[in-house]
Amino acid sequence: MALIDRYSFGSVTIGGRSYASDLIIYPDKIQEEWWRKEGHRLQTEDIPDVLADPPEILVIGQGDPGRMQIDPRVTEALKQLNVRVLAAPTKKACEEFNRLVEQGKKVIAALHLTC
Repeated sequence: MALIDRYSFGSVTIGGRSYASDLIIYPDKIQEEWWRKEGHRLQTEDIPDVLADPPEILVIGQGDPGRMQIDPRVTEALKQLNVRVLAAPTKKACEEFNRLVEQGKKVIAALHLTC
């Protein structure tokens, strides 16, 4: 799994490639152009592949200042699947994602890159 090289407002670099839209990082792929039903609110409908093949940990980057809210149903659905949720402003989320990958954890990151 590739590590995140760099994050700045509106951009993230992974394995040397830059992305300018929200994305989900899976162990075997990167889902670009990740759009949510409501831009600043994460709902279960926004992460069907995560729920279908749950990781050990889901890291959620809530945007640079942390504005993206998480619907309580997301947290509950992930809890039922024994998935630990780590939500933080995106810069911190990227750092935590890298740390968890280096520890060998099965982790997915859902990153909102702007506000």
